[in-house]
Amino acid sequence: MSAIPSLAEFEDAAALLRDVVVRTPFDVSEHLSDVLGAPVHLKLENLQRTGSFKIRGATYRLSRLTAEERARGVVAASAGNHAQGVALAAQKLGIPATIFMPLGVPVPKLLATRGYGAEVILEGATVETPLRLAAEFAERTGAVLIPPFDHRDIIIGQGTLGLELWDAIDDLDTVVLGIGGGGLIAGVAAAVKARAAAEGRTVRVIGVQAENSAAYPSSLA
Repeated sequence: MSAIPSLAEFEDAAALLRDVVVRTPFDVSEHLSDVLGAPVHLKLENLQRTGSFKIRGATYRLSRLTAEERARGVVAASAGNHAQGVALAAQKLGIPATIFMPLGVPVPKLLATRGYGAEVILEGATVETPLRLAAEFAERTGAVLIPPFDHRDIIIGQGTLGLELWDAIDDLDTVVLGIGGGGLIAGVAAAVKARAAAEGRTVRVIGVQAENSAAYPSSLA
């Protein structure tokens, strides 16, 4: 198996997610288009189920679990978006879910995660504590740990967004994405570049981070 997912894997994931995720709309930013001198399309994943793209990777990862793994349940740590994605995916698939979240998490995200049926445990001032506790919980109970970004299935699920970009914009030549953990940009970059190559085209993918919290560039140094 190649380290980089294939176009067929992204297409299979998109088919699996078709009845779960929303094919979110686009909006053209007149301001950014004027500034850059080219049409800028915004992909409105804030209108996705659970409010973010995280449902894509979470659902695809959970769908790949064996019956024995599903019976053991899943565990995750998150300050909100990944928590909601895992909780909803687990509900849809009938898998018990335990989510560790930090104290002070936004109330709407906490209530939504609980509303999807997950058991929520609040611990720690930052997400580092829930991450540690989730790993310990998985080790102790046998529950399957669902990481927020650093797993091949998560990356493939997030990458289905890239196929939607390619299908919707005929002359797509540049994709700009924010970088958090890296799962979204890894998946979208692999998906759009594979689709472009299949059609004899190229596409540029640019990752961005806020200047005062740009951890990714320094991690490459």
